[in-house]
Amino acid sequence: MADAVLYQIFPDRFRRSGRVDAQRHLAFKSWGADPCEEGFQGGDLYGVIDALDGLQEMGITCLYLTPIFSSAANHRYHAYDYFEVDPLLGGNAALMDLIDAVHQRGMRVVLDGVFNHCGRGFWAFHHVLENGADSPYRDWFHVHRWPLQPYPAPGEDCGYDGWWALPDLPKFNHANPGVREHLLAVGRHWLEQGIDGWRLDVPAEVPADFWVEFRQMVRSTNTEAWIVGEVWGDATTWLQGDHFDGVMNYRLGWSSICWAAGEALRRDYRNSEYPLDPLDGQALLTIWTRTTRSYREVVNRAQMNLLDSHDVPRALHSLNNDLEALKLALLLLFLHPGAPCIYYGTEAALAGGPEPGPSSGPGPACREAYPWDVLWPADLRPFIQSLAELRCAHGVLRREGLGWSAHGADVLEGVADGLRVVINRSRSNHVPLTIEPGRSCVWRMGTVDSRGVGPQSAAVLGSQPLSPGAEGRKKALVET
Repeated sequence: MADAVLYQIFPDRFRRSGRVDAQRHLAFKSWGADPCEEGFQGGDLYGVIDALDGLQEMGITCLYLTPIFSSAANHRYHAYDYFEVDPLLGGNAALMDLIDAVHQRGMRVVLDGVFNHCGRGFWAFHHVLENGADSPYRDWFHVHRWPLQPYPAPGEDCGYDGWWALPDLPKFNHANPGVREHLLAVGRHWLEQGIDGWRLDVPAEVPADFWVEFRQMVRSTNTEAWIVGEVWGDATTWLQGDHFDGVMNYRLGWSSICWAAGEALRRDYRNSEYPLDPLDGQALLTIWTRTTRSYREVVNRAQMNLLDSHDVPRALHSLNNDLEALKLALLLLFLHPGAPCIYYGTEAALAGGPEPGPSSGPGPACREAYPWDVLWPADLRPFIQSLAELRCAHGVLRREGLGWSAHGADVLEGVADGLRVVINRSRSNHVPLTIEPGRSCVWRMGTVDSRGVGPQSAAVLGSQPLSPGAEGRKKALVET
């Protein structure tokens, strides 16, 4: 994972191929409809296959798909059958074709495992609803009152535990051996079918000993498979070698956004685990240091580093549509050990909006449809490609990382193994830049000239330039 560049896809909103027979004669939302509306826009896995060439050219090496199993929700965190890929996505055959297409390119694919809860339509829960206390599956869930009310009136108790008390998301009872065996069988099955890892949804709400068993199952099935948990804050207890290889490193993401934006940061989204408040250079480095020193080096190299996702505002939204600030934040992401993760549409400058939360609406604006046939505000594909090439050319960025220092509020400097990075977030001031003998500027963003590093610009100095092709693309990007 230290060498990987991830790309997160929300399948229903990524690409509609027109090749899924199960979609024929069905009524979908129009492509690009308001993402906060309920309903499906019809993206599918064949559409993902169609996009692979472009993603690989951008430097992507690994896909992370949000849930794809059969579900009655467009986000598919309400699964009703974990052994069946949703027919609207193309079914199991489409996933097999995707795995083959990805592996033929030397890429990888990671699936989203939602093993804390299921949907009301999950086959065992449906059995309980039909049979009540007479169902042999009654102990698969946390039932505390009969009869169950899966569609309760306001203020009415549904009779069972749900994730965040939501009746449409009944929680599994992991103390039940049948539940464990079923979920472990799911994890094993899709690894045997060829997936390369699992991203695990809300794992801290599942008993820790289940993840010990899960890890043992994964390692016995595919020793190279990646296990990454959705833990937003300190994950020290989960990363001792018994549970996960890494976690979704949101702390690196939100802190990078908060520094890149400074006082221009949009602060309408409030979440204690994703705090959006301006940071100066020293405050940023304090967060980074606390994060990296919490974990072993092997863990830091296996983190999923991300700016945003389907659960938070898009980075460009938080950055008040400042494209140069977004580039700075992306640069910071690629300069750290761990796998940088691009949320789909970032390259098309999608700005979306905040995630409203379970109690404030059916869905967030950050899950908008990919604008395949619409003029983009900006095309960041060459920039992201240049970041991937920079990272590939310098192993220290993928392994040991840089030693960072802050010069005032606006300037960061990172140094390691002959590599020196200078980043200026100021919107008005230049930063003087001295280039030592034997060094040259191997990568740049924005303005780097005789006055130094310009506003919202960056320079990477090293003793060896990028490959000729990468250098040419870099020059073209700078000219653009």
